[in-house]
Amino acid sequence: MPEIKSNSLSKLALQKFKKNFWGVLSFYFIIFCGIIAVFAYVLAPDNSQNANQMHLSIHSKPPGFTVKILTIPSQSSYDQSFLSKIFFGVKNTDTEIPIERYTLKNNVLKIYPYSEGEVIGISKEIPLKVFPKGLPSEEIISTFIKDQKFILGTDKYGRDMLSRMLVGIRISFSIGFVAVLISLLLGISLGAIAGYFGGMVDTAIMWLINVTWSIPTLLLVIAITLALGKGFWQVFIAVGLTMWVEVARVVRGQVLSVKQMQYVTAAKALGFTHFRIVTKHILPNSLAPVIVISAANFAAAILIESGLSFLGIGAQPPMASWGAMIKDHYSYIILGKAYLAVIPGLGIMSLVMAFMLMGNALRDALDVKG
Repeated sequence: MPEIKSNSLSKLALQKFKKNFWGVLSFYFIIFCGIIAVFAYVLAPDNSQNANQMHLSIHSKPPGFTVKILTIPSQSSYDQSFLSKIFFGVKNTDTEIPIERYTLKNNVLKIYPYSEGEVIGISKEIPLKVFPKGLPSEEIISTFIKDQKFILGTDKYGRDMLSRMLVGIRISFSIGFVAVLISLLLGISLGAIAGYFGGMVDTAIMWLINVTWSIPTLLLVIAITLALGKGFWQVFIAVGLTMWVEVARVVRGQVLSVKQMQYVTAAKALGFTHFRIVTKHILPNSLAPVIVISAANFAAAILIESGLSFLGIGAQPPMASWGAMIKDHYSYIILGKAYLAVIPGLGIMSLVMAFMLMGNALRDALDVKG
């Protein structure tokens, strides 16, 4: 007799998911972006906090722009741990000056700051004593004057666009995770209670769901943000509090169907508590659609945060947010420098598309009828 292999539903779903090329590709892209988000300051050319090193003389430069940068070390220093530098950036107080050329004579470094077009920059003289003592002049020049290439160009404040993009991934991932976590906690709890107990409890929770559902999402987020104040965490809470409704409706519907099953009736006959029946027997068999909704909510949270930052009530400067970067540079589209707004726009589009494609792949994989 041929050998019969029995596979669990989870293994079958995983096998179906692996066969979906775009779903697997999106999953690995999201993992890749997540690694970048964690180690953004390690990978970013500008590892200062929020990648906020400004050079106004080289603002709005195209991708691939290269210039000499003179770094004048600060006399003050901060005690900062290694982990703090990796995860929160370096508290940098050094002065960076873009220069065109320099000369060294009589222990004085004469520099000509970078200037646009035919404008001749005024030279500056910097005594070598501002640099660490004991270093020969050749080593000072090789250490503190370096060619810096801006791979994605600079923004209107002369900040490195690549560094801002890398650090900006953190905002998008953070808002997604926190908003989805809040929506899952509220949505699963209220949906399960409404579906399991029914009656007046169900009526009251459904009234709350319908009232919240009837308010436009962006309008509700703006209202909550204005009530809590502008800021990083306020946006997280505001977005999370608007996304629980869909989760609650789906969980309620699933619980209503699952609680009619015979194993739930048996659990009640055995005298199990309501909490145990809901958490051990009903919810594990009801959460497949919630996984799909979570992926879609993750994408929606990124879009809402970008929209709020574009309106000026999201993450506040100098934090690097993709939505705020579009807001700062959308007027440059008609000035021949559209890339300043297009680059963060592509970042938002690619991340949102990855979550939507992965959500579609999960939906197909978890569809037992398929």
